[in-house]
Amino acid sequence: MIRRRHRVPPSPRRYGLTWSQFLRAHTKGLLACDFLVVNTVLLGTLYVLVFLELNSRRVVFSSCTDHPDAEWVVQQARNVAMEMQDLEIPIQLLIHDRDSKFTQDFDAAFNAEGAKVALTPYRCPRANSHCERLLGTLRRESLDWLLIFDERHLWRVLTEFFDHYNRCRPHRALALQPPHPQPISITGHIIRRQRLHGLINEYTRAA
Repeated sequence: MIRRRHRVPPSPRRYGLTWSQFLRAHTKGLLACDFLVVNTVLLGTLYVLVFLELNSRRVVFSSCTDHPDAEWVVQQARNVAMEMQDLEIPIQLLIHDRDSKFTQDFDAAFNAEGAKVALTPYRCPRANSHCERLLGTLRRESLDWLLIFDERHLWRVLTEFFDHYNRCRPHRALALQPPHPQPISITGHIIRRQRLHGLINEYTRAA
């Protein structure tokens, strides 16, 4: 009635799925990946590559380097493919932006596994919002509070943070459950485990 009163015509009929509908329809076996830049204490630059499985919100793979050339990026694609095979999750679709570090050989490695590759539009980070939010969480809860010295130090931080992220950190999209929850006893004293030098606290019960 309000639209008719103000002589506003109806919106044009859409043909096909919107981007959000497309993601919901293909959540199973859908991966998103992105790069994050980290500056070190010695004024060096490191690059973090992260892969997120959207259905479970699990970080299935992460790695870092100071020189993300084509050979290194393709090797990470192969590592992710093997990791997904171990998890028994077929890769149906991979989403990434149009960063030049994602080469044709990188996409070909996933095509060889039977997966399609979807490129996000230019200057549209919301098209890869799940991965963008993950990288923001990584910064806010760990990297912004730490002085990173070198690649090895960053790798240890990533390993510990993503282990916490997958096993203990609650997610609203998963009804406040972690992506890969661990069984917790309902009896026993509550104990605290500190990670990343006390930046993160995990609570469980003593066996």
